[in-house]
Amino acid sequence: MKKGDKTREHIIRKSAELFNQQGYAGASLNDIIASTGIQKGGIYRHFGSKDEIALEAYEYAAGVVGAKFSEALSKEETAVGQLLAFFRVYEDVVNNPPFIGGCPMQNTAVESDDTHPLLRERAQLGLRSTLDKMKHIIDEGIREGEFKEELDVDALASFALSLLEGGIMLSKLEGNNRHMEMNTLSFSAYLRECCMKGD
Repeated sequence: MKKGDKTREHIIRKSAELFNQQGYAGASLNDIIASTGIQKGGIYRHFGSKDEIALEAYEYAAGVVGAKFSEALSKEETAVGQLLAFFRVYEDVVNNPPFIGGCPMQNTAVESDDTHPLLRERAQLGLRSTLDKMKHIIDEGIREGEFKEELDVDALASFALSLLEGGIMLSKLEGNNRHMEMNTLSFSAYLRECCMKGD
């Protein structure tokens, strides 16, 4: 990798951490300079604006989390195991999140709701991508006879992601992982009792 590419990657990585903890609006160019150790001229040699940095930083953070989801999913053979794998990635969100600052999609969605349409659009893409992965898992579970055929795939995926994101938010707000733990246990019980085919 060329030196310029390494510098650009460094700026993206450090800015992603900064934005995911402080928010886009809360992180200034001076914060980016302090975090990266690169002066304003060096930053603008690689990026045209703070907006450009923010979009690439979001893609980077979402990519890190996405890779951890993929790794967790690859270890599971059942649809139930794969759906619960999303929760396991965030089981220690307070002390050891998959990306510093928590869920990039959630943080970006909350902050950019009315203030930054491009970032909001990226978060919406992340939402659709995650829901599509969950729906694919559920569809596969129905095809393999693990889940009931009459399941509402859209509703179950939305329920799963809402429990996941709610658990992340409440656990971070309270400063302990109990909401993630409770939501994981509740979702596991729901899958067994309401979604899986009986023997």
